[in-house]
Amino acid sequence: MSVPATGRASADSGESAWHAAWLPPAAFRELGSRPVLVHGDGLLVDTVLDEVSRACARYGGRLWHGPPWPVDADLVLALRGAGPVPNAAAETARLGATPAVNGAGDGGLGDEGYLLTRASGVTVVLADAPAGLLYGMFHVLRLGAAAFHDDLPTRRHRPALDRRMLDHWDNVAVHPVSGQVERGYAGGSLFWRDGAARREPARLRDYARLLAASGVNAVTVNNVNVHDTEALLLTDRLGDVAEIAEVLRPYGIRVHLAVTFAAPVVLGGLPTADPLDERVRAWWAAATRRVYQRIPDFGGYLVKADSEGRPGPFAYGRDHADGANLLAGALAPHGGVVRWRAFVYDHHQDWRDRSTDRARAAHDHFAPLDGRFADNVIVQVKFGPIDFQPREPVSPVLAAMPATRLAVEVQATQEYTGQQRHVCYLAPWWSEVLRFRPHGAAGGTIADVAGAGGGLVAVSNVGDDPFWTGHPLAQANLYAFGRLAWDPLLDPGAILDEWIDLTWLPVTTGDPETVRRTMHEIMDDSWRTYERYTAPLGVGFMVRPGHHYGPDVDGYEYTPWGTYHFADRDGVGVDRTRATGTGFTGQYPPPWSEVYESRERCPDELLLFFHHVPYRHVLHSGRTVIQHIYDTHFTGVEEVAAMRERWRLLAGALDPAVHDRVAERLDEQFHSAVEWRDQINTYFFRKSGIPDAHGRRIH
Repeated sequence: MSVPATGRASADSGESAWHAAWLPPAAFRELGSRPVLVHGDGLLVDTVLDEVSRACARYGGRLWHGPPWPVDADLVLALRGAGPVPNAAAETARLGATPAVNGAGDGGLGDEGYLLTRASGVTVVLADAPAGLLYGMFHVLRLGAAAFHDDLPTRRHRPALDRRMLDHWDNVAVHPVSGQVERGYAGGSLFWRDGAARREPARLRDYARLLAASGVNAVTVNNVNVHDTEALLLTDRLGDVAEIAEVLRPYGIRVHLAVTFAAPVVLGGLPTADPLDERVRAWWAAATRRVYQRIPDFGGYLVKADSEGRPGPFAYGRDHADGANLLAGALAPHGGVVRWRAFVYDHHQDWRDRSTDRARAAHDHFAPLDGRFADNVIVQVKFGPIDFQPREPVSPVLAAMPATRLAVEVQATQEYTGQQRHVCYLAPWWSEVLRFRPHGAAGGTIADVAGAGGGLVAVSNVGDDPFWTGHPLAQANLYAFGRLAWDPLLDPGAILDEWIDLTWLPVTTGDPETVRRTMHEIMDDSWRTYERYTAPLGVGFMVRPGHHYGPDVDGYEYTPWGTYHFADRDGVGVDRTRATGTGFTGQYPPPWSEVYESRERCPDELLLFFHHVPYRHVLHSGRTVIQHIYDTHFTGVEEVAAMRERWRLLAGALDPAVHDRVAERLDEQFHSAVEWRDQINTYFFRKSGIPDAHGRRIH
């Protein structure tokens, strides 16, 4: 299959080996065909100059960089502190940028913010720091021709969240079970191959550009499950990390490193990793000094401890605050943070013991420690209490630790949502999570929790596939994550429009409105379509053990990892109530503790997460539980079939390589959806003995 030559490298050296994703060269047409003035200096300003220079060379525009004489320009990108702008309209805008802009504070734009305005026929981007100028340029690209209309509103833009991160689960050495990338569905790693650094700066630079254009400003470059080779990145192989940081830095991307809690033992030769041992503290302090000597803007450490076999402070009779504060002390003198994952649970459970509940674990372990973590500790909490399922309630931990900085973790790599073989646009799901108010209508949102210093984190869905994410439509999840991390209140449909405008419309040979409409028809409701043919009413984990692709209703039901549906001849669902179950509902504050406790008030989509009910229990929708299971699984398959037909209509309107890849994935999605439908419906028909009210075929 041929690969479209739309990567940025094609501008200089012929065809690139990867697709451009968003921002193909054609997306720069409006900017590159105009006179542009850049005013100011700095590493990220140099990046702006490079981007604008390439665009102008391609489309006939002209670029000035802070000339000593006045110039006429259609677009001015200027640092406010760099002195008078050599353009009258832009200088007037600079002098007139007051606290009244957006009614906000002192008028400051911060390290990453920018002011966008239109003055006397000139579009002006003003920033207080180079990163703001870079983000402002990308905003102009998002707007396209609208950026140069005289009705462009004056607006100040600042990120709602300071930390907008991707965690790569990439292994340096190929792991015998998880391979080069654990839970990666887009090929190999961008950073590592077969035990060595890849050293492909052109691809890494294009990756940094994609991230910055969507708003991401940090990455962790290795797997949270730190194996022997990966542990060496902290010491012997630190140079490899420094090389990556050097390539990503011009786009404002800070590098973080996942480390093993046992590093003082496995790397330092100490007999212990006890966080209260002075030798251990000294070792971490020295190791961290060496990191900052090589990477002065290093972001910090990511730690998975006492979880799924990873070493941690429990081995020494200590708790997670002790462990996290150990690393925080080493990082604090350098301005770094430790992100400590709250994904801690017993993975050696007795399935016969219904009092053990994996959903309770993070709250049980971490909520009692609120207020004990150092200021530069961020507890990183999965958005739901289980593990990135298609539908879960929001984790109660996010409402239980007001004295701790919390990061909200989502999963862009589609481990339980189709593994990038299925179309599953996740922004609507993430948006629901971010807008959720755990203390009720008068309380704050999950976005507010993330905005208090911890930020938003996604498990990366990127690999070395020519299309970056394997499935070209899965690129939308990467883009949407960055945009929601910048502004959690953005509408997922509007984000999808942005991505379509930046990805497909610049290169389509068909009617743009047909392309836009078809993309929306396929993607808008695709998460709920996936939920319909896989996970009924909050039940999850009905997947094949190990690789987690495809249906296996009892695959995890009698294993040490947990129990998830408790289906029997009389009913289905997990009783997590305080009255008769595991008590998990009591981990939520009012009003949700009462809502989830009640069968009558619990939302349908979460009923089986919180309650074990008879198959003939009537939902708010008016259907019984068993009929809902049958109906949604038949409907889900029909919706995937419709996706396939809609995509076929775009043949000839898009690059054939892209169209063929998506068509292949949609064929696989359809066959998989049929398998899900037949296995789920057959399983519950045989359990319940209740036939489908519509007489459809159930095996």
